[in-house]
Amino acid sequence: MQIDMMETIETLGTISFAISGTFAAMQRRLDPFGVLIIAFITSIGGGTVRDLLIGDTPVAWMRDVNYCLLILLTAVTTIFFKTHIKKFKVTLFLFDSLGLGLFTMLGIQKGIMFGLSPGICVALGTITGCFGGVIRDTLLNTIPIIFHKEIYATACILGGILFYTLKYFHLENDIATIVVIAFIFTLRIIVVRYKLALPRFVY
Repeated sequence: MQIDMMETIETLGTISFAISGTFAAMQRRLDPFGVLIIAFITSIGGGTVRDLLIGDTPVAWMRDVNYCLLILLTAVTTIFFKTHIKKFKVTLFLFDSLGLGLFTMLGIQKGIMFGLSPGICVALGTITGCFGGVIRDTLLNTIPIIFHKEIYATACILGGILFYTLKYFHLENDIATIVVIAFIFTLRIIVVRYKLALPRFVY
């Protein structure tokens, strides 16, 4: 996969997560500073946790200020044009799902670069894709959606398992990466379309 293509999808995913965080914060009636903080956390939270766990410091967004500027610009734009952006809910969902697949693979690839075991790499991919949302929901005093409603983290885990299965059969790394991103993207759409969820415990 070409580097510029990966960067483009990552940028779209970052924008989508920033918009998602901004909307979540505005729904809880936070002030502008609070909205910006939640937008940042949603976008970079997963990658930050991942980098801290593997000791890759300074974390990625500290090494490239463009991430911060992109999130800031996205959040401010969302605040001022929230009524118009809401009309593109489906588009944002698609970008979010695509970003989830990409960030999952970025986490897995980073774990591979550090020579970690497949299980740990899949965990890092899941953390990269999901933990920004977990931290956001926790700060907003709500149960993170991945724990009680949608198949979200599970999609990352299944995607990671698929990646290593494809690698076992000697599929080229770039092709395997594309397949996994497409798999997570498609699974997310199916899950939301048919309102699928893991069974809940009832006491």
